[in-house]
Amino acid sequence: MKRLVPFLCLAIATIACSNESDQDSKPPPDGPLPGPTEWNRDVTPPSDAEAATKRGACGYAVGALPAETQGKSHPNGKDIPIDHVLVMMMENRSFDHYFQKLPEYGQPDVEVAPAGFTNPDADGNPVPPFHDTQYCFVDTNHEWSGSHQQYGGGKMDGFFLTNDGFSEAPPNGSPDLVSGKRALAYYDETDLPFYYWLAGEFAIADHYHCSLLGPTFPNRMYLYAATSFGVADGSLANTNGQNILIDNLELRQIDWKVYGDGIVGEAEFPDKFIPHVDRRHFLADLYADAAAGTLPQFAFVDPNLGMEAYNQNDEHPPAMAQGGQKLVAQVVDAIAESPAWSRTALFITYDEHGGLWDHVPPPAACPPDDRKPNVDPKAAFDRLGIRVPMMVVSPWAKKHFVSHHTYDHTSIVRFVEARFVMPAMTARDANAEAPWEMFDFSAPPHATPPAVEIPDIPADKLAACKAIFD
Repeated sequence: MKRLVPFLCLAIATIACSNESDQDSKPPPDGPLPGPTEWNRDVTPPSDAEAATKRGACGYAVGALPAETQGKSHPNGKDIPIDHVLVMMMENRSFDHYFQKLPEYGQPDVEVAPAGFTNPDADGNPVPPFHDTQYCFVDTNHEWSGSHQQYGGGKMDGFFLTNDGFSEAPPNGSPDLVSGKRALAYYDETDLPFYYWLAGEFAIADHYHCSLLGPTFPNRMYLYAATSFGVADGSLANTNGQNILIDNLELRQIDWKVYGDGIVGEAEFPDKFIPHVDRRHFLADLYADAAAGTLPQFAFVDPNLGMEAYNQNDEHPPAMAQGGQKLVAQVVDAIAESPAWSRTALFITYDEHGGLWDHVPPPAACPPDDRKPNVDPKAAFDRLGIRVPMMVVSPWAKKHFVSHHTYDHTSIVRFVEARFVMPAMTARDANAEAPWEMFDFSAPPHATPPAVEIPDIPADKLAACKAIFD
């Protein structure tokens, strides 16, 4: 994201200065929903098995409604007992990197790397994962080519080699800070106590992948649009007038906001986002809305993106993970204490793996459209990216639960589309399974929200990282 920070800062400055024109949207009354007539067509849902088979064969197309693709056992529209859907996407962390030790801290059902997993160094020597106690490290390789080498045709053996010598050592750091070994770091509950508590208390998915083997920008685009419009690097996309998620929310007259104190990811589509300057709010507004019980029907909640410093809260290396952990805890606490808690769901995930290790080969995926990657026109967007964490926080989230279904960012999109009865924007979200398995809509397992403990950022680790990176 660093390459486009100046442009995005300019765009966001315009948005931030326009925050006074707050729009107060209201949910539509009972009766036909606003929007195109075809969105309100009668649907006979297929059986769950039929829907799953057709999704697996990429049989659904642009325009398919969720009730036509998800299976008849799943709710749709207002039958989903959630009125407020919030999505918080953090930066650049893989599943094994964060949760390799989760089975040792009370959640044995989760899939982590087997004993003996290694990656070869340049001489072919096996390098095992290690417990990182420094908490800040030089950025790792998560570009299109690097991610594909890390995948290695399913061997998941390229993390050391693609990161060895990748990036420059910081001014006050030693050369070993750019060793490929750093990509094999992991944390445990002593390092990430809130995240380990969250994963044990609520529902976590252990086969949730980012949407493509590549970097930040295109992966975030899949959350915002279910495609990257051919982008596979740090470029902005040309939508050619195609609707993205916020366009469809507007057509449905859904009250939506974007909360964030710095650059927000949705500015990747400035032509789409800047006209809606009234939707841009700050984290203080989120906390106020939560306390007042006036959360919007849909919201993106963003950390401070793109600054790439040890003390930022987006978790993008060299940022300490603990800064983002504290932010997420504050957001979860605000929602748990909100009068709107009983009708709210918060999805927490990561845009992509950041070049950090994971042992699960990404599966094949349905190409969203006929566009080819701008960095490799001989390739296709036909494979998911590397696993990243995804957790659901809600009164309706299952307790102490691990979902093993395969999801990607468009699975969250499909959930939003199901709740607000909106059609698929591309073939990717048309064939995505929403994360139904992570919810229990028969009775809320967390009707009374658990107490949230806000974690500290270790002062000694912060000072040590400052000495390296400042």
